[in-house]
Amino acid sequence: MEIIAWLVFGGLAGWVASMIMKKNGSMGLIANIVVGIIGAFLGGFLMSFFVNGWSITGFNITSFVVAVFGAVVLLAIVNLFKRGSAR
Repeated sequence: MEIIAWLVFGGLAGWVASMIMKKNGSMGLIANIVVGIIGAFLGGFLMSFFVNGWSITGFNITSFVVAVFGAVVLLAIVNLFKRGSAR
């Protein structure tokens, strides 16, 4: 059951992050899930340095905010590399 929760959580976080970064039209369901799950790990790692107590602790609003933050950072990094390779 945890795997399904991670897929749903990752999909929602990735979808919200793709809307924030205006990438929603170019990303599908699988990409949203992958970005959301990787973003959750990245967000938890980054937040452990900046804010004490903000991490992924389950299916709650704090974890969702951390996951969306990490997914936005991940999409921003991907955008930088895509822009840099086009030159």
